[in-house]
Amino acid sequence: MVSPPWKVLIADDESIIREGILSSLNWQQLGLEVVAEAEDGEEALELACQHRVHILLVDLNMPIMNGMSLIKHIREELPNCKIIIITGHDEFAYAQAAIRMNVDDYILKPVNPVQLADVLTKITKQMASSMEKEEHLQMASKQIERNFSLLRERFCLEWMDGILSEGEIREQLAFLKMPGRAPSVLGVIQWSGNSRGKELFSERDRQLYLFAVENIVEELLSPYTMVKFRDHLGMLIVLVWETVPADHIEKIHAAVQTYLKISIATKFLQGIDEVTHVSNTYQQAKTALYKEVHLSPFVRQAKDLIAQGYGNPEITLEMIAHEMKVSPVYLGRIFKQELGIPFVNMLTHTRIKHAIHYLSTTDMSIIEISEKVGYDSQHYFSTAFKKVVGIAPNQYRKEGTMKS
Repeated sequence: MVSPPWKVLIADDESIIREGILSSLNWQQLGLEVVAEAEDGEEALELACQHRVHILLVDLNMPIMNGMSLIKHIREELPNCKIIIITGHDEFAYAQAAIRMNVDDYILKPVNPVQLADVLTKITKQMASSMEKEEHLQMASKQIERNFSLLRERFCLEWMDGILSEGEIREQLAFLKMPGRAPSVLGVIQWSGNSRGKELFSERDRQLYLFAVENIVEELLSPYTMVKFRDHLGMLIVLVWETVPADHIEKIHAAVQTYLKISIATKFLQGIDEVTHVSNTYQQAKTALYKEVHLSPFVRQAKDLIAQGYGNPEITLEMIAHEMKVSPVYLGRIFKQELGIPFVNMLTHTRIKHAIHYLSTTDMSIIEISEKVGYDSQHYFSTAFKKVVGIAPNQYRKEGTMKS
């Protein structure tokens, strides 16, 4: 590595000393350039800061501002400047005090050109080495920045695998500029990549569709602190450090269906309290999703329609069966067979799940919430809520407020 000429300032109140130093060395050969001379400490400080010098040759005994004061100011203004003091034998005790101020070397008067050249060569090598290390660090830092998403993905995969200790997790979270706590929500999203009608997807098309799903997820969850990556099975994993309303998850389903004409399966879990519990939550979400994706297309579609239309008080099994062009009896039977609960129970649980979200996160009145989740009557809503949750909506909101 070729270093630029290092800038040198000579500060001594005796012009004959300055001229002697200046004329005694081949500065260019040493890779140095004397950019200024000063005859007192105050002038030396001004010129050193003006030229941003790399090396200061300074006599300790100067007028206006002595060498000791100058060194102190230089250390504040130019902390990386190398300082070589010039001192006489009778000032050696004074020089020792200067050495304690972290000067880099000293030269005794009368100045020996060979000794001075040796000192300057040693110091320029140190500066060149420091510059090289700094450049390497900057290159490494840029490399890390370029590969930040890859480093995050590798860490997250190890995190999901449960092979990291708590200390390792927290260290990586800090290094990768992620929140230093467990995410509030963990989501698993899968698209099977099966054929659409008679059309078969090539691997290239599959990757394009998966990339499009990722973009939709990122856009819809952009208000939140989020990290997304693909696991070993190709499923999209989403970590979110704030609570995500259930309707935001449903918007992901709807957007994918609308813009890509494909269906995805998702499982979002929350309530993770420790960074070491994230792996277990991930495994639970995968297991739940595995069960979900093995539902028949009819039941999955019916669940999607419930998720999209639960706010409509007129929604019924017959309405969904009509939209799906199947018999209500067949849909009701296969729905209960695969999910273990009747259609109406699934609809009720979906409505109550959203009602809980509104009770916990908004100031909406009970009647407003009941209408929003598809109930014509506040009384009917309260009855259904108490049957599912065990307490009335008002009591649930009150207890939630007391806990927070």
